[in-house]
Formats: sequence, C-alpha cells, structure tokens
Amino acid sequence: MSLVGGALSVVAAAVFAYTARVQWVSLLISYAIGALLGASFLEVLPHAITASGDASTTTATVLGGILAFFVMEKLVLWRHCHIEACEGHEPLVHIHGHDHEHDHGRSGLMILVGDTFHNFVDGVLIAAAFMEDVRLGIVTALAMIAHEIPQEVGDFVILLHSGYSKGRALAFNLLSSLATLAGALLAYAALGQAQSAVPVLLALAAASMIYVAVADLIPGLHKRTEIRATVQQVLLIAAGIGTIVLTHRIVDRLAG
Repeated sequence: MSLVGGALSVVAAAVFAYTARVQWVSLLISYAIGALLGASFLEVLPHAITASGDASTTTATVLGGILAFFVMEKLVLWRHCHIEACEGHEPLVHIHGHDHEHDHGRSGLMILVGDTFHNFVDGVLIAAAFMEDVRLGIVTALAMIAHEIPQEVGDFVILLHSGYSKGRALAFNLLSSLATLAGALLAYAALGQAQSAVPVLLALAAASMIYVAVADLIPGLHKRTEIRATVQQVLLIAAGIGTIVLTHRIVDRLAG
C-alpha cells in the first residue's frame, strides 16, 4: 500500500501536469504556491506539533530547516556560478516554441528534499496504522493518496519551472515516492524508533514547502504588477489552498 500509494499520487499528479500546456506553467505556479502553503500550514505543521507535543521545539526545527534550505540553495547557486557565467538573473530556456524561465533547478532540488522527508513520514504512519488494524491502514493509505495528489501537482509544476523536462520531473518524483516504502519498512522493523523521528521529519518537510513557496516562487509573481495578473495570482493561490482544505474534509468524512 505504501509503494502503490506513493506511486499512484505521483502518477495522478503527473497526468494532470502532462496535459497542461507549457504556457500554463506560469499560471500553475500560483496554484502550486497555494498548495504548498496549504499543505505546510494546514496539514504537515499541525501534525508535527501534535506528534511532538511541543510547539516551541517544532517551530524552532522549522526555523532551522528554513535556514538550512537557504544555505543549501546558496551552495547550488555557488556551484552554478562557477560553472557558467552568472549575472544574478534567471535565464530563459526555449521549450516547444515558448520562452520559459527557470531557476537552475534550485526550487526543484529544495522541493524534492522536502518531499522525500514527507513521503518517509507517510510510510511510517501507514505502517503504524496497518499494525493497529488492517481497515485503519487502508483508510490511512487512501487519505495519504488524497492529500498527496494536489501537493504533487504543485511539486511537478515547480520541477518544470526549475528547468526539468516532464520525463525527468516524473522520474525524480517517482524516486522520491520510494521514501514512503522505506518509511513503512523501517516502521515495521522498529516502529518506536521510527515514530520518534516523525516530528522532526515533518517539521523539515514543512520548512522546505514554506521556503520554496516564499523564497523561490512568490518573488517571481511580483514581476507582473498589473491588476488583472495580481487578481489571477491571488485566485489561483486561494484555489491551491482550497484544494488542500477540500481534500482534508473529504478524507475526514470518509474516515468517519
């Protein structure tokens, strides 16, 4: 269930993103921002605080994670600027007849790291639920899939924005989803030790989502200052958040 659940959510998201035209990517970035912020503040962070029982420690971990991702991104920039001429601006790449901005893979790398943490924790939670009761395990796995699809759509779009091809974006997302299986196997072998790491991993996952949304994606939206574009961006961000809220309510009703 962990393997199928992780792969299914990625494939479902990829099917949606594959059908999107290249010129839609800039619009879907706004949706991705909403999905990331909604998932981090409404799903991941509350679970991390509940699991740890200590809000101060969890939020401190998030803060430390944001700083760590900042340093990581600086290292990626430093490496890039020593390989190619770097003038501090985002280049344009030509994709299927359209000029498309990318960021040297920085936000894509950040989101893959955070998603791997998140998927690992999902595997731990699925295993714990199955060890309690098979029906509870099935419901938990279905809930994970439902929550992951809108977030994975956002992740896929961010990878495209970072200059990944659709094939590479799908491949890297599928590799990241294997962390769900790793988490489930580790939890089955040593549930107590695996569960003790859950709050920290969830906090780091939330940190990566917040960092990518606020540091990498939102600044790009400010390049379009006209009223129509601003309203469009706000509505798409709200749609991303709304998707997370809606799936949460649907899963709660099914579980109830």
